[in-house]
Amino acid sequence: MANRPAVRRLSDPGAHKALGHPLRQRILRHLGVHGPATSTTLSRALGENTGTLSYHLRQLEHNGFIEEIPERSTGRERWWRQISADLRWPSAGEAREMDEESRQLLDEITEFKVEEELELARRFFTDHRRYGEWARASRGLTHMTSEELGEFFEAYMELLSRFRRTQEDASPGARPVFLRFFTMPATEDPPS
Repeated sequence: MANRPAVRRLSDPGAHKALGHPLRQRILRHLGVHGPATSTTLSRALGENTGTLSYHLRQLEHNGFIEEIPERSTGRERWWRQISADLRWPSAGEAREMDEESRQLLDEITEFKVEEELELARRFFTDHRRYGEWARASRGLTHMTSEELGEFFEAYMELLSRFRRTQEDASPGARPVFLRFFTMPATEDPPS
């Protein structure tokens, strides 16, 4: 069983800048899906030159999103892996405390992520039959207090951690699988 990664709130301006570049998002997704890589293998996969990738890899490393794998690195060839983390958007209170530049960067990241999430949803609804047993979905509606929703979310995160695997520690036959979870009120008005 995998250990539950530390919670990391995206309230740090450095993290916003590191995540605010679309190529860095592509790098993180590639490392998450395909496992460790070098700037050369990323160059082939992402169609970018190795110098550009090396710069962006250093930015991701500096901000704690990836790390070098010293035992695999030799000479100029450095291997990188994504650091397992429970990344969470800032709470409403944390967001209010952020400076304007940080809020703007977070909004830009959110906009990029919305497009990415919409594309995944389109793929699911268009191609779910093709994915067979690998495509699963659920929708629900319930009535909860904010505290109950917080408990539900933490239970979900615990379940996700229980099944979290990297490419290196996955079972034979395992495939990378996108998992998404979000909640929102079903009505605009809070209960009276």
